[in-house]
Amino acid sequence: MVIKVYIATSSGSTSIKKQQQDVMGFLAANKIEFEECDIAANEANRKWMRENIPEESRPAQGNPLPPQIFNEEKYCGNYEAFFDAREDNAVYAFLGLTAPPGSKEAEALAKKAAQ
Repeated sequence: MVIKVYIATSSGSTSIKKQQQDVMGFLAANKIEFEECDIAANEANRKWMRENIPEESRPAQGNPLPPQIFNEEKYCGNYEAFFDAREDNAVYAFLGLTAPPGSKEAEALAKKAAQ
């Protein structure tokens, strides 16, 4: 399973750039393999990303903005959903991955299961 992060390398938005760096930095720091898919330089990536975001996850107006996160072809969420999962120590679940032993998320799940 490959986590795919759809980004825009030539975004003029500082906010989008920071969000993209935040997601990719977190994944790299936690040794979670991922693939960057640039929607600015590759029209096929942009088209695929837009077509595969579920209707209920799309903005009311306009197109979905990067970063958008997928596990292979399964939509995980946007930056806000990623941020919320990170705050809740639930990033692995958000990504559809098993939390590694010793991680905060694995410890939280074990604690929950023991209750």
